[in-house]
Amino acid sequence: MGWQCGAAQPILMDEELVQKAVDEQTPRDQAGRIARAEGIHLDEVLAIRLDFRHILKIDNLWDFTSLTRLCLNNNLIERIEGLDRLVNLTWLNLSFNRIERIEGLESLRKLEYLNLSNNRISVIENMGEFENLTHFLISNNLLEQLDNVLSLRKFKKLFNINLSGNPLSKEDGYSYFIAAFFPNLTCLDFRLLSEEKKKEASIKHYLAVEKMRQEELQKQQADDAEQSQKAELQLHTDAFVENLNGSNLFKSMFKDDPEAETLRCVTGVAHLLQTFEHQMGELCEQVLEIGLAEHKRREAEVNSFLSGHTKMVTDYQKKASQVLAEFQQQHQERMVELRQLSDPDKLQVKIGQCNDAINQLSDSLMSLELKLNSQLQDIIKEFDINISDMVGSFTETVQGIFAQFRDLEDAYHQKVRDIASATLEKVASDSVGEDMSGDVRWLFTDKNMVMDALATGHDNHLLKISDREAQCVTRVEAWKVSLVKGAQDKERKRNQTCLSDTLKYIDHLHEQLEEFQWQDL
Repeated sequence: MGWQCGAAQPILMDEELVQKAVDEQTPRDQAGRIARAEGIHLDEVLAIRLDFRHILKIDNLWDFTSLTRLCLNNNLIERIEGLDRLVNLTWLNLSFNRIERIEGLESLRKLEYLNLSNNRISVIENMGEFENLTHFLISNNLLEQLDNVLSLRKFKKLFNINLSGNPLSKEDGYSYFIAAFFPNLTCLDFRLLSEEKKKEASIKHYLAVEKMRQEELQKQQADDAEQSQKAELQLHTDAFVENLNGSNLFKSMFKDDPEAETLRCVTGVAHLLQTFEHQMGELCEQVLEIGLAEHKRREAEVNSFLSGHTKMVTDYQKKASQVLAEFQQQHQERMVELRQLSDPDKLQVKIGQCNDAINQLSDSLMSLELKLNSQLQDIIKEFDINISDMVGSFTETVQGIFAQFRDLEDAYHQKVRDIASATLEKVASDSVGEDMSGDVRWLFTDKNMVMDALATGHDNHLLKISDREAQCVTRVEAWKVSLVKGAQDKERKRNQTCLSDTLKYIDHLHEQLEEFQWQDL
């Protein structure tokens, strides 16, 4: 199955072939002639036909980033590839080839029309996220499983499907199955689906369709919940307080404590742990709330800075454009006068006037740029001060709360030591109850082992608290430094580029005048 080219030799889809196709398909009207004269920019081409070319492999299309329509039908293509950068593609025809697998379409999120008819495809897979897909044609392939078609249900705008010529289309009740599971479909195998047939199909497959709807709904709810969790985690990460909700910090402290579970079995320890976890959770909630509030403040400050920065640059560009427009109008008039002058003395006087005007332009542009640069440096300094104050306040608050974490750990440790000392005495005097487990009894036969375990656990708990504190403080400080440095570097680059462009333009104007001086000589 798939189009056969007989004895035709495969052709490489090289730059020459692609360029030739573009040239051939450029309109022959005046606009087309102008485009050819000025050179066709491949990143501006909207459509290209490469059908009936004996192409074996898709290649050399990476520059066609604006392409919306691509025809590659009736070739010898064996694999879908080389389309990654065609992100604006809405119409793709790959029919009559030798394709065996659907792949390489992940980046084509805007696709509306996809034709894979007359190939050798046996499974519908890797169809990506085509939110706008309305037409899917895959007739005359090797599709056998009707259930495989159900993966297309996720494309809610799909109203035209062609599956004719596949083994599955010969199954009894095929059209009723498709009509039932795709209620929005209006056309199947190039035939309109009547409302009567849709109704019959819906009744016939009601239970199966309803079951699938429920499964899809549950999956959608699970996906939404997962996305919500990811979004929440990203927000907390951006606020430098990730994993501080709930009992995450508490659990991380006891995760690598080998004797924690054994000690929990000692009378009174379980209650202590429960109280400790609750107190830790309350403090973590404080850090989380403060972190999110401070993140919102920092975000507002950043947006305010960017807005102010953009306004200043825009105002400068407007003023500079006005200065340039006035100069260019007068400069053109002066250049016309220069070309009309034949008297050498008058010509030199006029050239001097032109040079003065150019120098005045240079002074005006440089003055505007100097003023802008000074203003931008001022708002960057103010931004640095404001952000530094916010980060400093956040850091101080976080360090204060983490000090309370350490106080809680110290208090818990002391109470557990007291319980452990009392338990050691009971074990030594053999006055413990029969409900004490063997592991606890064994641990408390050696005082040094018990106290060492408690001390090690205490040190590890404090280390986990300090590590999380340091992580929060160092990351927010690194963010601040990177943010301010980025603003400074961006302004430095903008300033250098502006000065360089201005000097180049001024030099160009002077060179024009020099030509008149040489002519005079």
